[in-house]
Amino acid sequence: MIKHINNKKIKSFLKEIVEFNNFNKKTVKFQDEDITYFINEYWTSKQRACSNLHEISYRACFKPQLPEFFIQRLTHKGHRVYDPFMGRGTTPIQSALMGRQAAGSDINPLSLLLTRPRINPPKIEEIKFRLDSLDLAGKTAAELREDLLPFFHIKTLNQICFLRQFLLETTPITGKVDPINDWIRMVAVSRLTGHSPGFFSTYTLPPNQAVSIESQIKINKKRNQIAEEKDIGSLIYKKSKFLLKNYTPIIANKSDLFISEAYNLTHLKDNSIDLVVTSPPFLNIVNYKLDNWMRNWFAGVNENINISHIGNLNEWTQMIHIVIKELARVIKPGGFLAFEVGEVKGGKYNLEKNVWHCMNNLPFDRLCIIINQQNFTKTANCWGISNNERGVNTNRIVVAQKT
Repeated sequence: MIKHINNKKIKSFLKEIVEFNNFNKKTVKFQDEDITYFINEYWTSKQRACSNLHEISYRACFKPQLPEFFIQRLTHKGHRVYDPFMGRGTTPIQSALMGRQAAGSDINPLSLLLTRPRINPPKIEEIKFRLDSLDLAGKTAAELREDLLPFFHIKTLNQICFLRQFLLETTPITGKVDPINDWIRMVAVSRLTGHSPGFFSTYTLPPNQAVSIESQIKINKKRNQIAEEKDIGSLIYKKSKFLLKNYTPIIANKSDLFISEAYNLTHLKDNSIDLVVTSPPFLNIVNYKLDNWMRNWFAGVNENINISHIGNLNEWTQMIHIVIKELARVIKPGGFLAFEVGEVKGGKYNLEKNVWHCMNNLPFDRLCIIINQQNFTKTANCWGISNNERGVNTNRIVVAQKT
């Protein structure tokens, strides 16, 4: 039996998990293969129950309430919270909003571009002044990517191409960047394609992925639609106002964001992280490269980036093992790891057990697996996945402490 470094904190945390009753549901506790499971609705399934800053679409991202739950219970203000698969930046941004030191990384540079501007955003007045100065509707792009016309009106596409070229010339992906241009790029990237008037495109699939040009031609034909002209400067400003609504500036908060493989965190010192809250790609459920092809084009991200797209369970498990081994190096003794996965392929795989066993012979005391079940019915449904035939209906989080 491993001795807990902070036994009092662990007892308090587990006691709260067992007694949790915020949504008038009792926690179900059971053992499976000597693993302790706790099942309940630990955070709300309601949309927009958090800061507007999080409202940037991205495939397969978890709700801000997930990192908030663990940050609140396992850290204090000033502690350093990290996510090596930061995606749209949910964990770093929530950490910053809660007065922690935000840190994160991802192999996809697009992740950095979506996260960095929202850690310390510019003022809405500054954004408005810059957009007015650019006068996007009055400019002519040097080069027009005409194959994108199935998505955009030609005048809208002209604005997009002009803004893209301006940002590529003035605002690099890494290094010292203009925070206002960085913000405008982040919003523009998130507004390229979608299914409502607030996006630059005509109607297409949901905003967290871009269909192929051929697929968009079929959508246009089926819906008998043509793209309408839009003022992208106005749309960027409108989205910016929404994101910054009720935002309180973060004072003296250090953040560290990087582009890196999750198993090679050379930018982090040994024993430097208080809490990791993360979620890796779930096998080959999401193809981030294909889904983000238009975003990557706009941002100037190299198409040859090595984004994990692993379909074999054994290969996926091996990847997770080396990631956790690296996390064991950077987490402080007494620090925590909350590693989220889900049930995939109609419940055929419950990946939390793979994660649990990946910690064998590593300096972690595995505390429990927490299952957050949004539509909680009964244990049989949650454990047997009989109501999860489509998508991922539960969050399954392996919680461990570095010894």
